[in-house]
Amino acid sequence: MSQSTNIAPSIISANLHIVGNLETEGEVQVDGTIDGDVTANALTIGENAKVSGHIVADEVEIRGSIEGRVMARSVKLSKSAHVVGDIVHEVLSIESGAYIEGQLQRAENVKKIERSKPAFGNKAQKEADIPDAPATAAAPAPAEGDVNNGKGRLKAASG
Repeated sequence: MSQSTNIAPSIISANLHIVGNLETEGEVQVDGTIDGDVTANALTIGENAKVSGHIVADEVEIRGSIEGRVMARSVKLSKSAHVVGDIVHEVLSIESGAYIEGQLQRAENVKKIERSKPAFGNKAQKEADIPDAPATAAAPAPAEGDVNNGKGRLKAASG
């Protein structure tokens, strides 16, 4: 992650569980759990960390688990990454062994796209806005994040 300022990164330690959205213009390292959206300049998701919500950042390095949409200029997925949700990126790096269940979309000027869309809102609000898909015994359960690709709402399935 880059250090654009002299401010030390914020660290969400392994024993910390945050319920709610997190916003900063700085750098965040998550080693704990966040149930909510994260907006940051630079974000590192540690190997044992879990984020259930959308992520918007300039740079994201994922070593842990994410359930939700990721929008970032630069996304790096390590071999231990587990992502259930779509990834919108300008630059993408994926190590062998990374797990992705969702669509990858390359986009120019991700920051401009992010600013032009409404805020993600909280997880409960997203769930209320999207009807559940009919469940069958063989079908995987739907993911909690939604994706609006300009053609309607889609749900990524988790397995």
